[in-house]
Amino acid sequence: MTTAFGGDEAVAARGGALARWIARRPLAALVIAAAAALALWLILAPWPAGFEEWFGRKRLFVNALFNGVTLGGLYFLVAAGFTLIFGLMRNVNLAHGSLYLFGGYMGYEAADWTGSWLFSYIVAFICCAVVGVAMQILIFRRMEGEDLRQTLVTLGLAIIFSDLMVWVWGGNAIQIATPDYLNGPTPTPIVVAVKSSGEAVFLQYPRVRLVIFAAAVLIGVGMWLALHRTRIGVMIRAGVDDRDMLSALGYRVQILFALVFAFGAGLAGMAGIVGGTFQSISLGEDSHFLLASLQVVIVGGMGSIPGAALGALIMGCSEQFGLVYFQNYATMVTFLIMVLVLAIRPQGLLGRG
Repeated sequence: MTTAFGGDEAVAARGGALARWIARRPLAALVIAAAAALALWLILAPWPAGFEEWFGRKRLFVNALFNGVTLGGLYFLVAAGFTLIFGLMRNVNLAHGSLYLFGGYMGYEAADWTGSWLFSYIVAFICCAVVGVAMQILIFRRMEGEDLRQTLVTLGLAIIFSDLMVWVWGGNAIQIATPDYLNGPTPTPIVVAVKSSGEAVFLQYPRVRLVIFAAAVLIGVGMWLALHRTRIGVMIRAGVDDRDMLSALGYRVQILFALVFAFGAGLAGMAGIVGGTFQSISLGEDSHFLLASLQVVIVGGMGSIPGAALGALIMGCSEQFGLVYFQNYATMVTFLIMVLVLAIRPQGLLGRG
């Protein structure tokens, strides 16, 4: 019996590919296995007193790890739309960060008006998707293949959008309220300390961050399945590689690309609500998340959904660990990682060579 993933033969082929990769790169496989084992020990095992003298309390380390992973989920939501638009469709959209900020503001207004946190996601997605379609039709369709013109025009749009949002909402930070059912901590099975009586102290982590991270994982899996296991995904990838042939077969490529652009812009808008719930929405966040998206795509690989997920986790964790252990050099850590990836593997960790 076959499955949606191609049956037993496909599963065996993927297992064989993994074995061949390990055989070709035994040292890299050994380093990855050792790093995974060390990470599991650092997370699950109680730390010796001498170890904590060097690396600080375990609670600090585990909180930084969880914050980095959940921040990576937020970066993935922003960068997933960016990797569709920039990495897959080759449209240089430097106004992507503005879509993030606009979605956060619209989500805030919707939540304040209706009292529904979940409904605000729908509003933010639709508003940013409409703006994305307008940008694709009015700008990118007229400048296909002209990267420099796209860069300059969308940079100008980002400045205009930023000024308009300051005019409407002001420059003050806005916090999106967490719904009551997601408020409070959730106990985890991770031991962060041991009392003198021998009783273990378990980590408790904000429920809303865990739920949003789980949603980001589901969205990522759904996007990968849609691109690689559905007819429309095949059409998108075929249109990127040879749009003239796809048009000759009778498919409406421009409509397809407009829908992809709308989806990517809508994801950025939804991420704005996530960011507003995690932290706040304020002036300058558009530039920050545009830069973060560029870093994620560069590290993970252009046009790769798994690459965007890996790059987002790396960037999120490096930023949080940098803030904990290298407060004065936290920004430098993320750029150092990006430079190392560009030097060793210019196409990104999971990008196509």
